Amino acid sequence: MTQGTLLSRAVTPSPREDAASPREDAASPRPREDLVELLRPEGCALLTVECQRGVVGPDSALPELAAVAQESGALGRVAQLVAAAHDTGVQVLHAVAERRADGRGASRNAPLFRAVERLPVRQLPGSAAVEIAEPIPVAPEDLVVRRLHGLSPIAGTEVDALLRNLGRRTLVITGVSANVAIPAAVFDAVNLGYTAVVPEDAIAGVPASYTPAMVRHTLALAAAVTTADEVAACWRRTAVTPSRSNFPAP
Repeated sequence: MTQGTLLSRAVTPSPREDAASPREDAASPRPREDLVELLRPEGCALLTVECQRGVVGPDSALPELAAVAQESGALGRVAQLVAAAHDTGVQVLHAVAERRADGRGASRNAPLFRAVERLPVRQLPGSAAVEIAEPIPVAPEDLVVRRLHGLSPIAGTEVDALLRNLGRRTLVITGVSANVAIPAAVFDAVNLGYTAVVPEDAIAGVPASYTPAMVRHTLALAAAVTTADEVAACWRRTAVTPSRSNFPAP
């Protein structure tokens, strides 16, 4: 069997549970049973990647990426997933990329890092650029993980330790970009022993046509690929209590 055949089989989607029988509700298809188990709220976390105003907001340092995130609906679906997570007990983590004004500690070992130094909008700590972008809701129980270096929201950050302390073994990865940070997060999560889940309509990259190719030929080899609606449906199906009831009032 050739490597090409193996890869082709690996990325072929598994049959959906509702494929052989009529849907109970055409507007809300029944989620796949394998995903229902995988996405149980008590063992799952949602990671938003660089969904910050200086990246996907109206004053983005990367306007082309921001436009694709908005126009594709990916940013809106991230917001919907965060709201669903808040309602069903799924822990939310927001991964934010920052850069000190003096550049101290920032990476310079790749062309991307050197290009960032020349951008007109800077992701300075404490600035509006590093706030979570609208319309994504942020709740008191959400965790915000900030990094000053590297390409990945996981490698060298607190994400791994936080997930282990919370007992979460499945990580739903959303945000930008499909070019760099999303695949880096997927690979890091898998290498650390987590099961990665990617809602393909809740990530974005440039050009827009690149994202489905990245998903099919790369991410599908390492992650469970699904949609934002299916993830939310799984959470609603197995939720016991809203997440906010598990935390004291601020």
